[in-house]
Amino acid sequence: MATILITGANKGIGLELTKQLTERGDTVVALCRKTSDELEALGVRVFEGVDVTDQDALDTVARDLGDTPIDILINNAGIFENETLDDLDFDRIRKQFEVNALGAIRVTSTLKSHLGKGSKIIILTSRMGSIDDNTSGSFYGYRMSKAALNMAGVNLAHDFRGKGVAVAILHPGMVATEMTGRHGIPTSESAQGLIARIDELQLADSGGFWHANGDRLPW
Repeated sequence: MATILITGANKGIGLELTKQLTERGDTVVALCRKTSDELEALGVRVFEGVDVTDQDALDTVARDLGDTPIDILINNAGIFENETLDDLDFDRIRKQFEVNALGAIRVTSTLKSHLGKGSKIIILTSRMGSIDDNTSGSFYGYRMSKAALNMAGVNLAHDFRGKGVAVAILHPGMVATEMTGRHGIPTSESAQGLIARIDELQLADSGGFWHANGDRLPW
């Protein structure tokens, strides 16, 4: 089975992915800022105190992994805020860029030596980063940071293609987590869809933008 590293694995979608992947026999390495009882109960290897904006912490993870290969790298960690045109908190917007967009690049760059031919990089994004799909405005930091993340995912697909590493840019759906105020589909349903998309990912499809249900999404 696969060795899978997941960021933001202590709760929400990250926790559910860890649970389902572990239950089917995969080996999961879980990164998080603060662990949880639910994560510890799964018996996976946990790196606590890892913020995706902290290069020193990520370097420690890379060093401690030694020569462990990563078959699937899931960039899941993210934060969500809502800024309107009348409430533009630029520090908050900047923080979302640091975590949502630059965080995934930091993690992937730091761990790239652990990725080999046949590995997969998963970018968990949002359709709120789709320009074509934006029909309501607001959410400046989140929308902009996810649009930047989508571009990063396409860049990674080009840069890793020659190494035989495929990239998928995935929207989990509107999921009932702390981030969404518990509105949406269950995390179990979202994770099932995401895992199906990950399993079917081929190098020929690298760089695509999909909903967890399999629909292609507009940029």
